[in-house]
Amino acid sequence: MQPLTTSPVNFEVPQHACDCHTHIYADPWRFPMSPERVYTPEVVQPWEMSELHQKLAIERVVIVHPNTHGTDNSVTLYGMQARGSNARGIALIDDRTSDQEIDALTEAGMRGARINLRLSYAEEHDAKRGREQFQALAARVSRHNWHIQIFTTLPVIAGIKDLVEDSPVPVVFDHFGGLQASLGLDQPGFEDLLNLVASGKAYVKLSAAYRCSTQTPDYADIAPFARALIAANTERILWGTDWPHPTGVTPPGRKATEVTPMHRIDDGRLLNQLPIWEPDAAVRRKILVDNPARLYGF
Repeated sequence: MQPLTTSPVNFEVPQHACDCHTHIYADPWRFPMSPERVYTPEVVQPWEMSELHQKLAIERVVIVHPNTHGTDNSVTLYGMQARGSNARGIALIDDRTSDQEIDALTEAGMRGARINLRLSYAEEHDAKRGREQFQALAARVSRHNWHIQIFTTLPVIAGIKDLVEDSPVPVVFDHFGGLQASLGLDQPGFEDLLNLVASGKAYVKLSAAYRCSTQTPDYADIAPFARALIAANTERILWGTDWPHPTGVTPPGRKATEVTPMHRIDDGRLLNQLPIWEPDAAVRRKILVDNPARLYGF
C-alpha cells in the first residue's frame, strides 16, 4: 500500500502505548482470502505497520483478524509474530473451531474473538441476530478467558444490553459503538452505551472516527462523544487507529474479488485528537497504556 505522510504527533505519548485496533492483509498467495468475502483489500505488510507506529511512538499493538480471511487466522498470527511480545490478537472463530485450536491461539497471543455485524445493512441493524451470535460466542470463549469484541451499531447495542450486563466475559465495542455523530448525543442507543461503559460492563474503542463522522480531517463532531465516553469511565476506554483503514465494502458495480483501495487517513493527525478529547495526561495514560495492558495481558 502506498504510505501516507503522517503528521508529527504533537503531545508526549506515554511509554508502552498501544494501538488497540489494526489489521494485516499480507501476501494473498500465502494467506488465501475467503471466497465468501465481501471485499478485497490492498496488500499490507507487518513492516508497514511498524513504520507507522515508530512515527506515532506506539510500542504495543492489537491486530484484529479481518473477515476477508474467514476463520483461518494465519494472516493475523503472521502479523503478531512479526511484532513479537508487543502484539496481541483478536480472532475470528465459529462452531467448527475446536477448543484445542482456541488453546493454541491463546498460546500465540490471541485474547478475544470478534463478532462483525456490519457485513450487510440487514445484519447491522438486526438485534436478534446480534443476540444469537453473542450468546453462542460467550459460551465458547468463557472457557478460555477471552473477551468478546463487537463491531455493530447503537440500535443493536440497545438490543443486547441485557446480555452485556450479564456477560461472563468482558465485552469491547469497536469504533465508538458505531454511532453517527450527525445524529447528536441524544441518538437512540448512545445512552445505553454510556451506561454499559459507566457500569464497567463494556469497553469502547475510540477508533476510526472517520467511520462515524464526515467532518474530515479532524472529525470535530466526534469530540463530544469521546468526552462523554471518557467521563463515563476512564478505565473502560481504549484507543486505536483502525490501520490500514479498510473500507469493508465493495463499491457498487464492482466485484468482491476486485481490489478496493483503503481509506487514506493521516494517523498522526488522528492521534493528535486524543489530547483535544482528553487534556489530562494521566487519563490519556490509562487509555493508551493501563487499560490495554489489563485487557490484553501485556
